[in-house]
Amino acid sequence: MSNSNQPQQSDTQTGAPRKEAGTWQSMVDNNKALLLRKTGQDTAHWVEQARAAGIRSDRELRDWMRDGFGVTGYAQYAVSWEMFGYPEFMLRDADELIDGQYANHPQLRPIADAILAWASATVGVQIQMRKGYVSLHSPRRKFAQLTRSTNSAVDVTLRLDAPAGGRLEQVRTRADDPFTLRVRLASPEQVDDELLEILAAALAQNT
Repeated sequence: MSNSNQPQQSDTQTGAPRKEAGTWQSMVDNNKALLLRKTGQDTAHWVEQARAAGIRSDRELRDWMRDGFGVTGYAQYAVSWEMFGYPEFMLRDADELIDGQYANHPQLRPIADAILAWASATVGVQIQMRKGYVSLHSPRRKFAQLTRSTNSAVDVTLRLDAPAGGRLEQVRTRADDPFTLRVRLASPEQVDDELLEILAAALAQNT
């Protein structure tokens, strides 16, 4: 898997630094760190204990960790993935993931590429590839998500304290979801100065 902590490489045409986009490896590492913080024991310890307890399935593991030790949520994934294997898509590198998102909609790929070019050139932005979307992170937390939402559009969903209006549309979310605004893009020309200013504002608010 690609590692988002790898040194930056240079773009062969511009000479500008080009960031390595992260895949699921950062989530794996974060879940392992969370498990260690919560329990004081690393993933290998929990795998050994679960196997000794005769755990044979993901459901058994989750119930065992929750009911016996109070370990829930993402911390469980670290142990489950080690015991029962990683989903196939988590083993793909960043290029495979972005290619898969736009394989059937190549006309939308330039929109994603334009936003990723901004993210790659912007100090403090980390790119994380997922199976169905791309998330953009500040050093503090995620501030934007890029998703092919329809057959003809890409959505940029934002963690941004700003009123809806103009290009900023309100998104119907759960009460605790901070990503309440989006910009819908139908062409790469819409990745313009106005959109980049919106992205920069979201980055600044979440840094």
